[in-house]
Amino acid sequence: MNNPPLKSVCEQKNFEKIFNQHSQSLRNYIYYKCGDTQQAEDIVQEAYIKLWDNCAKVVFEKAKSFLYTVANNKFLNEVAHKKVVLEHQKKNIAPDRTNETPEFLIEEEEFYIKLKRVIANLPEKQREVFLLSRIDKKKYSEIAEIVGISVKAVEKRMSKALLTLKEQIGKV
Repeated sequence: MNNPPLKSVCEQKNFEKIFNQHSQSLRNYIYYKCGDTQQAEDIVQEAYIKLWDNCAKVVFEKAKSFLYTVANNKFLNEVAHKKVVLEHQKKNIAPDRTNETPEFLIEEEEFYIKLKRVIANLPEKQREVFLLSRIDKKKYSEIAEIVGISVKAVEKRMSKALLTLKEQIGKV
């Protein structure tokens, strides 16, 4: 029973392999949680820096899980900070809208805003499953692995998300 030697995350080729395999998916996962491309890219970059700093402690096969955990924790820390900032900004925002746009552009914009609002108002767990499936084209089994839940739980969250979208978009 000879076990093959464990791959080291500290070796550049192995680190590059991890980066190439998971960086895009991880960025999309964080983007679906925060809705900000730059923030998602920054969080992913910080997760990979932390992986490199801890490469001797992380087993190659667990690197993906490590990255997703680090990125998710970083996102949650930023959300806690942003809540305070957003509360302060809400007090200082004045509406700045004009009626110079043609009617069809207004209707299109209103629908787009409504769609974004409905998706944004989905519970976080439903929203991330919905976006991973519909935008990132992930299979339920892949989503289950990324989010850390069973395939049945993914199916249930997706079902609830689709039902909510159907109900909310149908309303006028």
